[in-house]
Amino acid sequence: MVKSKNGANTIAFNKKARHNYTLSEKFESGMSLLGWEVKSIRAGKIDISDCYVFIKNSEAYLLGSEITPLLQSSSHVECDPRRERKLLLNEKELTKLSGLVERDGLSLIATKIYWKGCWVKLEFCVGRGKKHHDKREDEKTRDWERKKEHILKNNNR
Repeated sequence: MVKSKNGANTIAFNKKARHNYTLSEKFESGMSLLGWEVKSIRAGKIDISDCYVFIKNSEAYLLGSEITPLLQSSSHVECDPRRERKLLLNEKELTKLSGLVERDGLSLIATKIYWKGCWVKLEFCVGRGKKHHDKREDEKTRDWERKKEHILKNNNR
């Protein structure tokens, strides 16, 4: 876990999100979790690399996240590590998100899960998928920035 400046503990990042999508607007949401899931999250056994948010029947769900159950905490419960988890959003946010997804054809990509006090929060962004040439262009600009910093660092010596 990584501790940030504002006191929230980051549990998991989705590093592939920025590579595969052009992300724009951020949203924060609570999650409806079971007891064994919270214990596993405290142990850091969560993966959100291929997960996204979808809206069904005016409710938002997280799909594709995997919470690996702990052996000692889930012996008496049947665990589904890849189940859909309901997100806790208000009606205004749900209306806005459903409009973005249905009308504009954008995706809702989970980027980070973290602790906010004693609550597990999900940060997700509105994004549009990148084409192959967009990914190459981003890689070129990243390489140029590194080279530029290296040149400036050597010139200052």
